[in-house]
Amino acid sequence: MPGPKPDPVENSAALPKHADVVIIGGGIAGVTAALELVDKGLTVAVCEKGHIAGEQSSRNWGWVRLTHRDTRELPLMVESQRLWQGMDARIGGDTGYVRCGVTYTAATEAALEGERQALEELQQYQIPARLLSREEALAQFPGLSLDIKGALYNPYDGRAEPQKAVPAIARAVQARGGSVHQDCAVRVVETAAGRVSGVVTEKGRISCSAVLVAGGVWSRLFLGNMGIELPQLRTKGNVLRTDPVPDGPEGTLKFREFTMRRRTDGGYTIASAMPSRYQLTPDSFRLFKDFLPTLRNEWRNVSLGIGPAFFEALRTPRRWSGVEESPFERMRVLDPVPDEARIDHALEVVKSAYAPFRNATVAQKWAGYIDVLPDIVPVISSTEGVRNGIPGLFVSSGFSGHGFGLGTGAGRLAADLITGTTPVVDPEPFRLHRFSDGSEIRAKEGVIQR
Repeated sequence: MPGPKPDPVENSAALPKHADVVIIGGGIAGVTAALELVDKGLTVAVCEKGHIAGEQSSRNWGWVRLTHRDTRELPLMVESQRLWQGMDARIGGDTGYVRCGVTYTAATEAALEGERQALEELQQYQIPARLLSREEALAQFPGLSLDIKGALYNPYDGRAEPQKAVPAIARAVQARGGSVHQDCAVRVVETAAGRVSGVVTEKGRISCSAVLVAGGVWSRLFLGNMGIELPQLRTKGNVLRTDPVPDGPEGTLKFREFTMRRRTDGGYTIASAMPSRYQLTPDSFRLFKDFLPTLRNEWRNVSLGIGPAFFEALRTPRRWSGVEESPFERMRVLDPVPDEARIDHALEVVKSAYAPFRNATVAQKWAGYIDVLPDIVPVISSTEGVRNGIPGLFVSSGFSGHGFGLGTGAGRLAADLITGTTPVVDPEPFRLHRFSDGSEIRAKEGVIQR
């Protein structure tokens, strides 16, 4: 069953000969950065090897959450939420954003203690989240029967529609004079006098003074061709959506075995809250030391195996030139097969626990690859300061399953860095060279399964 179909975006008429900034990747990180840049008066070209929001930006859960964030992300997430709230009015489009509230249930006392810690982190930002008793939590979802000890409820958490939001923002970029080019892979970045001077795409060259690599799981491969190291792996997320469910809840719910949120069409996005089986690739072994601290915390939640992804990676070239077909032209859209048993189990738990869903039917199932970094915190950064880094080359990638909600703020921060204006938040936690400057690399415990 193929992946979700994002709303269509028409290609801009022609590839420009020049742009101030070229953005590689038409997902949430790329299009929001483009919006911020055109609103700052710059000319921008977005180049996407497939179609806008074709990969994880249309395949995620659609959550816009402040809760269960690494504290290093929280300032940027506060800004992201502010931007989400005003996005529809700003672009004259529909992202599906709603501040609906999310209830995070705790099935054990240990889990409830974790929610107390999460509450303390949120309170530093005057976010009115609160702990609920078992009875209070279940009362928010009449007819729900779950074995829980209590819950954390954050009324500020929300949702948006992944298949609508990114295309709507991309169309707003075009309306402001930016250009969007689909089926247009960037092959290489060119330099002159020691800094970025342009890109070579499969359809021609664009001169520019800055490039943002926002290629999701492809970012490591693209940068590696330039000799720049991004310690990035990928993991798979599995999702289904139902047909409309009469009398379904407005609020979003997370239990240890499933997550669910309402869609604008009246159906629900449901996913397993448990980590998917991780398929080893050659990069898994190359980056073993980088990810070892995270594995020490999360090994109980990681199931390993070798499958098609391993052999696919072996066949993928790691070096190419501007006159050669790139790996991005050979694979336009990653559309992995979902782990049906895992998401079917999640749906069965929902059906058995919640009366409105007893007769729910599945409209679609899909999977997507999530770009993961060793500390589960993204890179939003210049490449200066790392080996083979280039002035004018920037990266926004490695969102580790947190990127959709964080995307609006990530776009703002990337635009600030590219233009040299005062960053909206401290960019230090997101710098690329933290992986090579001797900094301690640590992941917040438990963040992978959230």
